[in-house]
Amino acid sequence: MHTLNIGILAHVDAGKTSLTERLLFDHGAIDRLGSVDTGDTRTDDGAIERQRGITIRSAVAAFTVGDTRINLIDTPGHSDFIAEVERALEVLDGAVLLLSAVEGVQAQTRVLMRTLRRLRLPTLIFVNKIDRAGARSEGLLADIRRRLTPYVAPLTDVRGIGTARARVTRRPFEDRRLAETLAEVDPDILAAVVDGPEPTADDLRKTLAARTADGSFHPVFFGSALGGQGVAELVEGVTRLIPPTPTTHGTEPRGTVFAVRPGPGGERTAYLRLYDGEVTERQRITFLRRQADGRTSEVPARATRLDVIGGSGPLTAGNIAALTGPTGLRVGDRLGELTDRSPQFAPPTLETLVSARHPEQVARLRSALLPLADQDPLIHARPTVAGATALLLYGEVQMEVLAVTLAQDFGIEAEFEPGRVRFLERPRGVGEACDENPWHDHTRYWATIGLRVEPGPLGTGGVFTYETELGALPRAFHQAIEETVHASMRSGLCGAAVTDYRVTLVRSGYAAPISTAAHFRGLTPIVLRRALEQAGTRLYEPYHAFEAEVPLDALSPVTAQLASAGAEFTGTTGGSTAWLITGELAARRVREIELRLPGLTHGEGVWWSRLSGDRELSSR
Repeated sequence: MHTLNIGILAHVDAGKTSLTERLLFDHGAIDRLGSVDTGDTRTDDGAIERQRGITIRSAVAAFTVGDTRINLIDTPGHSDFIAEVERALEVLDGAVLLLSAVEGVQAQTRVLMRTLRRLRLPTLIFVNKIDRAGARSEGLLADIRRRLTPYVAPLTDVRGIGTARARVTRRPFEDRRLAETLAEVDPDILAAVVDGPEPTADDLRKTLAARTADGSFHPVFFGSALGGQGVAELVEGVTRLIPPTPTTHGTEPRGTVFAVRPGPGGERTAYLRLYDGEVTERQRITFLRRQADGRTSEVPARATRLDVIGGSGPLTAGNIAALTGPTGLRVGDRLGELTDRSPQFAPPTLETLVSARHPEQVARLRSALLPLADQDPLIHARPTVAGATALLLYGEVQMEVLAVTLAQDFGIEAEFEPGRVRFLERPRGVGEACDENPWHDHTRYWATIGLRVEPGPLGTGGVFTYETELGALPRAFHQAIEETVHASMRSGLCGAAVTDYRVTLVRSGYAAPISTAAHFRGLTPIVLRRALEQAGTRLYEPYHAFEAEVPLDALSPVTAQLASAGAEFTGTTGGSTAWLITGELAARRVREIELRLPGLTHGEGVWWSRLSGDRELSSR
């Protein structure tokens, strides 16, 4: 038996969780269909998910088809939880991109498809809700080709679409339209279509499987998750067209933690996808973690319980297991080599301050945010001087969910300040400072520290190096300086986090046995601040690259609104039904445009944007 790890991705409310329920029910994994409306679905098992009727955390469930075990990973659809989708993408063998036959191609659908095509991840498209009033087929296929990708072809047809009598039939492989569409991505089929002889059904099946596997072509299936129509054809497509990721057995285990969930009694469960090797219960393993400053640390772990999703026994290559017991694991920890990978979605840029409404809950709030940061490292929880905690978030919905989580799970009433876009600072030049006195009357630290601050290459974050001999200080003192440097750089001369810096320890000394690590932790921020003031910093704000698709009659008001917000246009192209406007816009103005676009376009405009870098705002 082999395993496929399949992600279900879609815009919010397209029916992802309903499709997951249908797949599990039809293949005997659950004995009754759950409903999002009644809050009894298998994968949305969190209290907040049931209350709101949306998926917040990725969940895994399994079923078996013949000799294939399929692990379904149901991902959030709301853009505020895009980080969950990114983690799921890393562990997938393939994906099912869900569209509503009524709402059609939506903004988040386009964002997801762009990413899936960039990753060349095998992806099938499932058009859901064919039995709903207003459902479309041919018109929707045209929209998919125009707004998602031209390289698609339906493998099923629909009769009675838009009614309760809607039914799905298989489209024959001898269909000339399939051959013509495959010819656009396969030279052999192109030659057969142009010069003959005509490709056979077997030729088309093999080519379809090959081009789907390499991510260049996307079969389309119609159906209804609630009614069950077309789901069997989708499952057959998954098992026949998506190949499992090659695995190696008998080697050292290699895998990644893509989710961490709290459990009863304070225990936590980590979900591990294994690519090579084998992991057994109670086996001692070591994970690698990339810290925010670029350093690599080791996280020893031992699972007291190991539950293979959809199976039993040890965790083998290609499968996913829930590990219960390890307390220190975080999302993104790697088993085996620690490979660098580029994020597929923009990091969060909305910063907010959260504080406890009641003073006696301040310590509890900070303690509660630690496990939440383990589940979602991108929130970057950090304490502030005023006693609040700064968080990075994607949007207002994520903020609301976090507030409810703190109240329901931890009994903490938290107050969130309105979110603001996070700015960054970078060193402008080189600065150096040193404090060499063995005893400092003004600080009372028995320590000598000299630091040089200078700009680092773009994208490197923060780097700490030495010009002193490593043995000149005890290891604990070196560690205290390095950790304090990175912590202090969270707030620069303008109050924003400093990035792309290089700090070098140029002088050090201590007085044994009086000096302690606390002396170095206390003196480091003072010396670092003086060096940073000498170097100076520049303040940068994030920018988004955007695309706005608007009706023909809305071009003028939309471009005027974008221009007033300071957008820089890179292109405007017109079609028969819409204009496509591209450009760049300061991240702090993106939300304003998103809110105004529906009114300017009578609800027909589509907005897409992602972080494209940053630009200097001012000098200091």
